[in-house]
Amino acid sequence: MITSARMLALCAILLAPPLARADEGCRLELGRGWPPGTENHGSAVEQLLSRHADAPVLTLTLLPLRGAESGLVLIPGEGEGDWAVRHAKAEHRVSDWSNSRDGARRELRTEQEPLIDQAAIPAGIARRVVALWQRTLTALVPADRAAPFHDDNVWLFALRDPASGEVLRVSGLAPGCGPAELLMAQRERIIDTIDDDPEDRHRGWAKLEASLRELQDRLEREPAIASAAPGNADATVSATAGDNDGND
Repeated sequence: MITSARMLALCAILLAPPLARADEGCRLELGRGWPPGTENHGSAVEQLLSRHADAPVLTLTLLPLRGAESGLVLIPGEGEGDWAVRHAKAEHRVSDWSNSRDGARRELRTEQEPLIDQAAIPAGIARRVVALWQRTLTALVPADRAAPFHDDNVWLFALRDPASGEVLRVSGLAPGCGPAELLMAQRERIIDTIDDDPEDRHRGWAKLEASLRELQDRLEREPAIASAAPGNADATVSATAGDNDGND
């Protein structure tokens, strides 16, 4: 026989927001700043992949254990014009180790031209990506949690405030749970859309918009995030609309 207390507990579980139930126990292996031993490598890769880009405001860079580094770069346009989004990959691995009589030696091979695919992205969608990614990472990765070392593929998120020049840097393993997992899905959507024929890209951007709405909905259903937010994502976007701005 179910007691009143048990019935109340069962009702509470069933009525809990889906995010609260699904994300219980979700731990993101992400932290602020650079993971130990990655700053020189990561900085070299970010600069290579952003070459010839005018003041990018968002980069998402992969430092793989093996193989060539790659990343996304989001570049503001002029005024209210379209932004540019770039998927770039090093032609050769930047971090290269060699052996000699004096021992192991590492070289950062930045004297190369990255392989670049780039496309226009509507300004409103681009600003929304920046605002929601910033809100997600700020809320889910506490400022006092340092980026940990991982002997695995390392992801580097970097978002620059066009007004102040300050950079929000979050690094670690790819988020696989909670609202942050949508960032990785949106990365894939952006890459797929860049690869589309130009006349078909509007479909990809529409799907990205839908994913951004889902992300905002999930953030709004998370009490800790909703209460900490200074305003909704649209307000954050409007505030910046006029601004232009692995392992070793």
